Amino acid sequence: MRNTTPALFLLLTTAFSPLTGQSAGIPENFQRENLVAWCIVPFDAKHRTPTERAAMLSRLGLKHVAYDWRERHVPEFESELEAYESEDIELFAFWKGHPEAFPLFKEHGITPQIWQTIPTGGGLTIDEKVQSTVDELLPKVEKAKEMGLEFGLYNHGGWGGLPNSMVRVCKAFHEMGHTHVGIVYNFHHSHPRVHRFRSDLNEMLPYLLCVNLNGMVDPVKHDVGKLENKIRPIGKGYLEKKMIKALVDSGYDGPIGILGHVNSRDVEEVLSENIAGLEKLLTEEHVSSE
Repeated sequence: MRNTTPALFLLLTTAFSPLTGQSAGIPENFQRENLVAWCIVPFDAKHRTPTERAAMLSRLGLKHVAYDWRERHVPEFESELEAYESEDIELFAFWKGHPEAFPLFKEHGITPQIWQTIPTGGGLTIDEKVQSTVDELLPKVEKAKEMGLEFGLYNHGGWGGLPNSMVRVCKAFHEMGHTHVGIVYNFHHSHPRVHRFRSDLNEMLPYLLCVNLNGMVDPVKHDVGKLENKIRPIGKGYLEKKMIKALVDSGYDGPIGILGHVNSRDVEEVLSENIAGLEKLLTEEHVSSE
C-alpha cells in the first residue's frame, strides 16, 4: 500500500478488515462490497489516473462506482472503463451521459444508470413545470431507453430537487411508457427536508434507483452552505442515523452510495471514513429494521 500515511493505514487495516460475523447485522445493500462510490473523480486531491482510481477502490473493497466527470476527463473515458474492468469493478452509473461514452457502453457491454439533475421547470402552475421539465429531458430519456439504460432524476436543489416534484416528473414519464426513469436521492442535497425524510421516502420509494448517504446536520442550526456542514462523513452528523434507520425500516433494498466530494482531500481517506462510519451506525448503534 504505497504512499499511505500511517493514520490512513491504521484506518484501512482496522475499519476495512473483513467483517466476518459483523456483516451479518448489516443489510445486504449496505454491505461494503455492494456500496456505490460517488463523487470521486474531480473530488480528489491526489488527482488519480483511471488505473490508480480503480486500484484505490479495489483496496477499499468497493465493487461499484458512479462516474462523475469534467470536460478534461472525456479523453479518459475508455481508459476508465478498462481500469474498472481490470479490477472487476462495475461502472454502476454515469453522470449525465456523453456522446463519446455511449458507443463505449455498447462496445464494453455495460449498462450504467444515467444520472441527471432536474431543471426548475417553466410555467406558473405545477402541471406546467412538470410538462416543461419532461419536454426538456425527453431526448436524454429516449436516448437512455434506446441504450437499455435506467435514467435517474438526481436531486440538486430547487423545485426539481423536491421529492414531490421528482415523483411527479417520474410519474409523467411512466405514463408515457418510459418506465426506466427513476429517482436518485442525495442526502447532501436534502438538508431542508431532513425532518421530513420518512414521509418523503414513502413517496419516492417505488421509484428509487439509488440513495447516496452523507453525515447530516440541522440547517436551522448550521450553515449548510459551508462545505464542512454540507459534506460530512457518515457518523459525523447527528441526523443521518435516523434517516438511515428510516431507509432500512422502509424495506428499501436497492443501491446505496457513499461520497467522496471533498476536492481538498485524498478521496481514499474520505471514502474510508464514510464506510467506517456507516458500519459503526449499522452495528454498534443498532440501526436495524424494527
